[in-house]
Amino acid sequence: MTVQLRPATPADVPHLERWDREPHVIAATSDDPNADVAFEDAEWLEEISNDDPASAYFIAELDGRPFGAMQIIDPALERTHYWGKDCPPNLRAMDIWIGEKDCLNKGLGTQMMKMAINQAFADTNVEAIIIDPLTSNTDAHRFYRRLGFRPLERRLFEDDDCLVHRLDRADWRFGEADA
Repeated sequence: MTVQLRPATPADVPHLERWDREPHVIAATSDDPNADVAFEDAEWLEEISNDDPASAYFIAELDGRPFGAMQIIDPALERTHYWGKDCPPNLRAMDIWIGEKDCLNKGLGTQMMKMAINQAFADTNVEAIIIDPLTSNTDAHRFYRRLGFRPLERRLFEDDDCLVHRLDRADWRFGEADA
């Protein structure tokens, strides 16, 4: 099973819109028991067509079948300043989600993350990668810790109570995407 990550295109919007309504994606991104979408304000065509060089969306495919997505940003430069206007340079932030329920718990997310981490650290200026799973999402915490991320701080992003994790370049071994 070989995972490919490719840039998202307008043809991926129907997948993103469908995954946005999947209960398992909503549960991973919101503590609101009444939420009916994962990414409430996402206009997917606008998101993936965004000309912000500090933000990119990728689609994960398995044998040509889209099953998940990632966003990789430079948190110091991206336009929304989600991570704060005082976010230091030389970081990358990532979001990952598996949209197809039948693709959960098969190691595909691990492959996606390893590929993205290797890609981020291929830029020698990148010192670390940060992520922000919900504090309540203990499965995500275990997942990220297995990859070498360490909990850093609990932080509110709007109404989301998150446990920020960080992976420093020194703690990552390149080539793990092939393992």
